[in-house]
Amino acid sequence: MTVEEFQSKFGIIGKSREIKDLVSVLMQVAESDITVLINGESGTGKEVFARALHGASRRTGKNLVSVNCGAIPEGLLESELFGHEKGSFTGATDKRKGYFELADGGTLFLDEIGEMPLTLQVKLLRALETKEFMKVGAERITKVDVRIIAATNKDLQAEVEKRRFREDLYFRLKAVTLQIPPLRKRKGDIDLLTHYFIRNYCTDNDIPEPDITPDAVNYLREYSWPGNIRELKNTIETAIAMSRNSVLSVESFYHLIRIPEQSSSRNLPMPLNKSAEEVEREFIKLALFELKKDIMDLKNIVLETAERKPVPDVRVHDENEVSDMSMKSAEKAAIIRALRKAKGNRRLASVILGISERTLYRKIEEYDIKEVISDQGGS
Repeated sequence: MTVEEFQSKFGIIGKSREIKDLVSVLMQVAESDITVLINGESGTGKEVFARALHGASRRTGKNLVSVNCGAIPEGLLESELFGHEKGSFTGATDKRKGYFELADGGTLFLDEIGEMPLTLQVKLLRALETKEFMKVGAERITKVDVRIIAATNKDLQAEVEKRRFREDLYFRLKAVTLQIPPLRKRKGDIDLLTHYFIRNYCTDNDIPEPDITPDAVNYLREYSWPGNIRELKNTIETAIAMSRNSVLSVESFYHLIRIPEQSSSRNLPMPLNKSAEEVEREFIKLALFELKKDIMDLKNIVLETAERKPVPDVRVHDENEVSDMSMKSAEKAAIIRALRKAKGNRRLASVILGISERTLYRKIEEYDIKEVISDQGGS
């Protein structure tokens, strides 16, 4: 099986060198029972790699049991992992199997392993080394055959140095370590991921797939994606749900992700956990704020252009007044000159003009400026 075939089979999307190298390692270790530690920021898709490891292993016909160690209260985690006997503690009205038993013969995926309390790490280490444990309240040892895959968004070496994670458990887990790169370090994969999420969302909801413009994809590439692939997926799905036409343009993402401009900190990602009314108010405030800035930007362009090279049709009525028609002519001329100087590259032209790329997009559309725009657009 080739790397590409492995990716297609297990839903690992990406063409970057980093992803190809990770898949090569997966293919080498999948069929063994060696413990694998997956490192990566939240939202990078660690569980996708864990599922691929299980799916390509000889245990694929058995259970893959996923446990989020950070989502279970400390007092319940031992019982959840190892199970308990009836009456072993208040509320234990029945005998219960833990995740280790449920995963017997298969794979146990311990997500957010860095959140596991120190007191339980000792028992986990013993279970990993001996493949046996005792349920809470039990008097007999239970034996299991389980492969362990662990994942964390923490630096476990640093946690060991701070005495928040056991060193012996750390070395036991890191037999093979996979480091999943954040999305901002594999921007070449954003195009593939975007189209993948569009296709999946539309298939799941039985709706036509919208087109997405090259400029919109470029806009997505410019964002830092602190929430990684999970944030990209949510952004794409929200954009489709809110779209009123069959095309996703740059404007479709303006109010979902905010790309900070140079020497400005106002364009931060807009939180999406607000009510529709609150979001609408935010949209209105942002629109008014951006409109005011655009007016100031364009006023400065016109004044600077007029000082450098007078425009023939500018009619000055007094020292402080320029006709609206003349301002528009000067503005359009300045934009065309900048685009020509930048050989049609809109991003470079926006830098030359000293305005945001978003403002430039809007003005190009307003003045129907097409002849000097290269095929590369904003790239």
